[in-house]
Amino acid sequence: MENETWLHPSYVPHYLLRDPFASKLSREADIIAAFYIVIIGILSAGGNGYVIYMTIRRKTKLKPPELMTVNLAIFDFGISVTGKPFFVASSFSHRWLFGWEGCRYYGWAGFFFGIGSLYTMTVVSLDRYLKICHLRYGTWFMRHHAFLCLVCVWLFAAFWATMPLLGWGNYAPEPFGTSCTLDWWLAQASVSGQTFVLSILFFCLILPTGIIVFSYVMIIFQVKSTVKEISHMDARIKHCHNLEIKLTKVAMLICAGFLIAWIPYAVVSMVSAFGEPDSVPISVSVIPTLLAKSSAMYNPIIYQVINLQGYCANSLCFKALKKPRHFRKSRFYTISGSLKDGPSVSDAHTEM
Repeated sequence: MENETWLHPSYVPHYLLRDPFASKLSREADIIAAFYIVIIGILSAGGNGYVIYMTIRRKTKLKPPELMTVNLAIFDFGISVTGKPFFVASSFSHRWLFGWEGCRYYGWAGFFFGIGSLYTMTVVSLDRYLKICHLRYGTWFMRHHAFLCLVCVWLFAAFWATMPLLGWGNYAPEPFGTSCTLDWWLAQASVSGQTFVLSILFFCLILPTGIIVFSYVMIIFQVKSTVKEISHMDARIKHCHNLEIKLTKVAMLICAGFLIAWIPYAVVSMVSAFGEPDSVPISVSVIPTLLAKSSAMYNPIIYQVINLQGYCANSLCFKALKKPRHFRKSRFYTISGSLKDGPSVSDAHTEM
């Protein structure tokens, strides 16, 4: 790192100027952040672990939508268990405890699981788009297609997360000292650093986000244009269409929650990379980081809320609240769906 030729000759990044692993926050702020991440970590690990357990324990083979559900839960679970304990321990100690090797591992794990989550949601949005807007293509999506897509997601995430370990880019401490991330500050150092950051920005944020937004915008237009046609169809087809729309709304909620959590962090990172050196105050940089770390918590909550709404819609809310076992039987068949494999009318709300 010391051999980089900085584009701003007078600029020295925070991790070369002073002890990079000493916390720049007050001890009280570190303790508050640690307790916050403990709560987030317990909720996200428990919720996503439960989703994984309930999906895998099904006796029948997992269908494509369930494969996507469990894949997203695995990535979210990975974020919770591989990184948060490091952050919590360091925050309570008022400094990063695990040195440069631990910093690189922490940065790799956070980036790998984060990109995996985002691209899983990208696959889900494309699946929703095909099923709603191009039914003739949407119905052929089978189990082996889902496997192939998810293998590509894992390879893609591993590629981008590993490149900094191989010399293109790097992982470095956050300005506040008790966490690590991609070395956005390399963009201030060299053209190579700038190409790395711009590549990450395009392939790991702009491209998947653009696909997600395009898919759901097209779905909205398609739904509006087919409302009258659907009203004249028989009850079975109308039910299947309504179920697809409901599943699409769930997928939109999941994607929106993820992007709301991560976009502020992406904005701060881009300002750090291409703005004036040290233009982001430390007290400002820590808030988007904590918000981004909460992203893995939202999906299990969305699953449970949709389950509750389904029972209430069937006038079974009181019965469901009295007998929690109804929730234990839920399949979490939520983020995607198939007309070909769609449930019967009587199972619709159970599936949700």
